[in-house]
Amino acid sequence: MNEALRLRALRKSMAAQQVEALLLTHLPDVRYLCGFTGSNAALAITASKSVLFTDGRYIAQAKAETRAARVVIAKQSALKEACTFLESAAKASAFDPENTTVAQLTAMRAALTGKRRRGFFAPLDQPLVANQRMVKDADELKAMAKAADLGNRIFLATLPHIQSGVPESEVAAGLEFFARSMGAEAMSFETIIASGPRSSLPHGRATSRKLPRKGFVTLDFGVILNGYCSDMTRTVHLGKPGAQERRSYDAVLAAQEAAVAAVRPGVTCGQVDEAARSILRDAGLAKYFTHSTGHGVGLEIHENPRVAAGQTLELKPGMVITIEPGIYLAEKFGIRIEDMVAVTDRGHKVLTPVSKALIEL
Repeated sequence: MNEALRLRALRKSMAAQQVEALLLTHLPDVRYLCGFTGSNAALAITASKSVLFTDGRYIAQAKAETRAARVVIAKQSALKEACTFLESAAKASAFDPENTTVAQLTAMRAALTGKRRRGFFAPLDQPLVANQRMVKDADELKAMAKAADLGNRIFLATLPHIQSGVPESEVAAGLEFFARSMGAEAMSFETIIASGPRSSLPHGRATSRKLPRKGFVTLDFGVILNGYCSDMTRTVHLGKPGAQERRSYDAVLAAQEAAVAAVRPGVTCGQVDEAARSILRDAGLAKYFTHSTGHGVGLEIHENPRVAAGQTLELKPGMVITIEPGIYLAEKFGIRIEDMVAVTDRGHKVLTPVSKALIEL
């Protein structure tokens, strides 16, 4: 990862917005810009300096991981010492209001001398680092492709264990065992295994409920590999599906594939959402599609951009988004199909190409 190049790009954005200095406390942003992965960090950035402040637990780790920034091991508070440094190095500093808590901002202002407390820290007009992170560089795209491929293999390994009478929680445990044994650092989020009528819950966490003899089973999961997240969903069916279930699955699949096909540079996120939503509207199922079509993925499982109705942001090469339309018929069944898709110079590349044909088990 080329952190020096990322910092250079950030400083260019700071200069364009007349931001003299910037204080970052959001750990994914810190990792993105200097490589440090500890749980306590404040990164202070000026036009010529970048300094990472952390505590004594991370003396060796900070030295080993941090690139493109000087490391300071704080004697008391890393945040306080970062503020003291910025007060001496700049006339004012910006912070990211989307990722700075009220408690942090209070502590930041309290760390300053009396004359500087009121006006020194000001919120950014737009999240500079989050916007920069939307477009992945070549190293990030390689890391994300590997994470997605691991997810593909985990799904295939889990399929034989999806059987009637097995608790949802056991399926989730088996899936997570495969993830760890295949090299995942962690899961991207709490694994969703929802079966039968529970598949109508968009975020149906795995329970002790046993898989039914007949019905849909939704598997939504992701892994973290080299710091980067994957995300995918497949919905399978135990037993032979009825006519309504098959028609519904075909409609969701058509909507998902239409949205994937729409992904290319210059297309807005709203247009991608509409590509999926229009298919479900024609099938009379749009009212059961109750969430957005997708979201960005990277160091965090949910990042910008948001792929939803009315979103005017245009896709750019290097963005990685999910495409995950679904329908949810309360107390009956639900279906969701999700892929990770990278925007390329001429179109897109699906990073989770496991078959989406209806699997009957």
